[in-house]
Amino acid sequence: MSRWRYWAHWLLPPALLAVAVVALLEGDWLAGLGSAPAPLEDVVVERTVLDDQGIALKYRVDSLDPVNIVQVQVDGAYWQFSRQPQGPLSRGEAAWLRIPYMWVAGDAHHLTLVSATGATFEHSIEVAQATPQATPAQFGGWTWVGLFVGLFPVALGMLCYPALRRSGRRVIDFALAVTLGMLGFLFVDTLLEALEQAQRAASLYQGPMLILLGAATAFIGLRAVSRGSLNGVSLAWRIALGIGLHNLGEGLAIGSAVAAGEIALGTFLLLGFTLHNVTEGIGIAAPLTDARPRLSGWVGLAALAGLPAVAGCWIGAYAFSPQLAALFLALGAGAILQVLVDVGLYLRGRLAAASQTGGGQRLLAMGLLGGVGVMYATALLVSG
Repeated sequence: MSRWRYWAHWLLPPALLAVAVVALLEGDWLAGLGSAPAPLEDVVVERTVLDDQGIALKYRVDSLDPVNIVQVQVDGAYWQFSRQPQGPLSRGEAAWLRIPYMWVAGDAHHLTLVSATGATFEHSIEVAQATPQATPAQFGGWTWVGLFVGLFPVALGMLCYPALRRSGRRVIDFALAVTLGMLGFLFVDTLLEALEQAQRAASLYQGPMLILLGAATAFIGLRAVSRGSLNGVSLAWRIALGIGLHNLGEGLAIGSAVAAGEIALGTFLLLGFTLHNVTEGIGIAAPLTDARPRLSGWVGLAALAGLPAVAGCWIGAYAFSPQLAALFLALGAGAILQVLVDVGLYLRGRLAAASQTGGGQRLLAMGLLGGVGVMYATALLVSG
């Protein structure tokens, strides 16, 4: 077969498909088979900003029909507004509304967006609070919050390393089983948080599929690069990576809560996540009992597990969007699942090398339940 025929066999099917799609769209073949329905419009408010200039809303069109917002009500009264960009928006396009309305701190405000067709879209601000501004002082403050909730508790948990080294093999195996249970809890928790954020996003992003693709990408990608022998040191780094991506989601939760004016919730999340993350540091240290990492290694592990919380706080406070949060959390879930597999294989190898049968299975079961129980108990501090 000649080269041009070879390429023709590859290019002909997509070319014919493109012609058929264009003919379908241009010919409007289905128009005569039914009556034209009324326009079905929908928008999703992705972000609210409150400052001394008033209220700003970022909304995204989530319907096949274009949407043109022509009126805005605030607390039942029509109000002037400006919009960028102007004109009708097609599906997936976003715009900012700027409303010079002097909101009252601590009060609730209700907004109604009215389209050119008369469709209305409701949005409520439960407790009005000034949105954090990206000043150096605010930026530094969020950095300290991220360090407090991420790096500090993980480093505290790692301080258990000397005690773990002095313990017997069964204690270390039990600690690894606890780590396995903790990672299982984190996987489910991260996945549920991703689904919750996906429900808030526009349907055009196909939230469940976005989560599936994100988790699969992280799992397959990490699986592909995590080749070679599995030892305690490499396993600790993989655990730190999975926990770090999970802590990114925790930072998102804190930053977005405070940016939305939910100061009490943000403080509650900060304290709960801090206590929650101490146990994660123990899980990172458990595989290292047969090694003697240098100080630089400990610093790197703590940074990998804890610093993503800082980035999460920044994104949550200044650039939060539900679809972005869902994607980040999905990546974290996929990474944790990959680490979960590695820890399970590593622990199975240790138990097999020690010729533990019935006793090893009991130890594994107790550790798994213990890890899930510890994470559940500390999670109660977050969920209230």
